[in-house]
Amino acid sequence: MTYTSPRRPQFFYTTAPLPCPYVGDRVERKIVTEIAGPDAEAMHDRLSRAGFRRSHNIAYAPACPGCNACVPIRIPVDRFVASRGQRRVRRANDGVIGFEVPARATAEQYALFQRYQAARHAQGDMAAMSFHDYRAMVEDTPIETMVVEFRERDDTLVGVCLIDRLGDGTSAVYSVFDPLLSARSLGTFAILWLIDRTRALGLPYVYLGYWVSDSRKMAYKTAFRPYEILQAGAWRSGSDSVEPVEPPE
Repeated sequence: MTYTSPRRPQFFYTTAPLPCPYVGDRVERKIVTEIAGPDAEAMHDRLSRAGFRRSHNIAYAPACPGCNACVPIRIPVDRFVASRGQRRVRRANDGVIGFEVPARATAEQYALFQRYQAARHAQGDMAAMSFHDYRAMVEDTPIETMVVEFRERDDTLVGVCLIDRLGDGTSAVYSVFDPLLSARSLGTFAILWLIDRTRALGLPYVYLGYWVSDSRKMAYKTAFRPYEILQAGAWRSGSDSVEPVEPPE
């Protein structure tokens, strides 16, 4: 007779209220839980389908009383059709190649991360992150995670995207790009690359985190069509009444 250890109970906690980074004059609270142990991959899959996101070994989801502005969004890759603007972005970055590498932080990545934060989010908390902090963000993961390095033909690093592998797709965790090349919309290019890669892997979805209609910096996610949003516990087609917004690059 083989003894099977009982499954470890999963505990969920609610964070203290903090100022909302997306909608002014509101506070945010999150429900969080640890991702750990031999069931970490399966747990992360279930939580992702339920609208959670990962940071380090923690999964979190909004739990703000009286507010549902943060809407989980994903792209069904087999039905995705690039817009005219997205096709232009592909052509503008025709020489950029994405390389999947292990989730290991490098000084080269961190230098690009610092330039991006200084140019785009100088007042944000991440602008003060040390290399140790950056390494923890990349490497402190209990699941299958990788880094995509986007390089020009001369090997210049122009973008970095941290992604998680899920049972039903891929999840874009965080990305940065060379702020001097903002006219080339490398953020959009990274998502287009991830859509192509996910389709090549035979997986159905790219998870983009949360869409906040009142937040300009999040609204661009609806430009990747068709998309699905999580409402009332079920993934549904996104509203065609929402006008696509190009990224503020």
